[in-house]
Amino acid sequence: MKRHWYGWCVLVILLIWAEMLPAAPLKIGEIDPLTGRFAKQGREIHQGIAVAVAEVNEAGGIKGQLITLLTRDDQSRPDVAISMAEDLCANQKIVGLTGGYVDALVGPISEVASKYGVPYVASASLQKELVQRGNPYFFRVATLSGFVAPLCDFFAKELKPQRLAILHASTPGSTELAMDLEQCLKRRHLPVSMVEKFRPGTPDFTPLIGKLMNMKVEIIFSGGFSHDHMLMVRQLKENGFTPKAYVGPFGIAYESFIEEMGPEAEFLFTTCAWNPGIYQKGTAARSAEFRKRFRRMFGREPNTTNMHGYTSTMALLAALHKVLARGLPASGPHVRQALAKLDILLPMERLAFDSRGDPRFYRHVIVQVQHGKLVVVYPPAKATGTAIYPMPPWNRRK
Repeated sequence: MKRHWYGWCVLVILLIWAEMLPAAPLKIGEIDPLTGRFAKQGREIHQGIAVAVAEVNEAGGIKGQLITLLTRDDQSRPDVAISMAEDLCANQKIVGLTGGYVDALVGPISEVASKYGVPYVASASLQKELVQRGNPYFFRVATLSGFVAPLCDFFAKELKPQRLAILHASTPGSTELAMDLEQCLKRRHLPVSMVEKFRPGTPDFTPLIGKLMNMKVEIIFSGGFSHDHMLMVRQLKENGFTPKAYVGPFGIAYESFIEEMGPEAEFLFTTCAWNPGIYQKGTAARSAEFRKRFRRMFGREPNTTNMHGYTSTMALLAALHKVLARGLPASGPHVRQALAKLDILLPMERLAFDSRGDPRFYRHVIVQVQHGKLVVVYPPAKATGTAIYPMPPWNRRK
């Protein structure tokens, strides 16, 4: 009888002791280009991810379980990205994956994650092919239509050009964006005078600018990146050619770009999903909290790339919360199912995924650089200022 009583006492003590132990952390993975040609963007995505993890952990984690972030550098190389994904999924037994910049890296990661049944929420992915492979474990927070629809509307309803040139970098995302925009404009009966690609990092745009001048192009749309815009705009000025508008959806809506370009950034049009003054209605407090925590952690204002990292990670963590709140294990199938049914409001977007894993409500606004700041000029319902169009000639600026 005493032995029986003693056994029960030991069992009770063990149960109480187990309850007092801290819950095991939840391990999530991140793969980003922290070195190599995409290191700047990869580090910015990582910073947004780190803020999301800090926000959740500072609030006590998810159902008492803190988040452990396992960060890997793909070195801007697809082969390394595959190796890192194999390690995280097979050896580290992560419950979900986030991060990723450019589809040449995101695509291989998504294939490995699918093989192991690990949900992957990509931070920066646009290529349509990636959601056409039937991968149920792949989700992303951005989509090309979020750029194309507002740009097409802006051209058709506000600028109404007669001679428009569409230039694009020879990358999958930029090429698809240019093709989709051209098709949309043709459906709106707007003429497109020229469509031409260029290599990212082109050292001299003078020959291309000569063609634009000979065709008397009114509006230049360029799907290049920050350094492409810097060189092209400066060479436009050197050649004395001022189009009525210069529109670049990638790489302009950054404080660093505007600071480096100085007065030459004035009047450029771009697009933006989020910045410290641009956020979804009803998220002002949350956007301000994100900025506060980001400044505390990194000592500067966040940008839209940071917010993409934050958004993808908050989606994954929200899905984990739903799984654990139902008393289910944080397994790949359960987390994937929660992501498929997710519908949350974040500063960058209302985030819900369609059947392919694309975000249903991702949409940019059109902004213009005015007095060194980004001013929302389209759509009218979100505008904070009026577009200056046509932009003043170079020789008439102060």
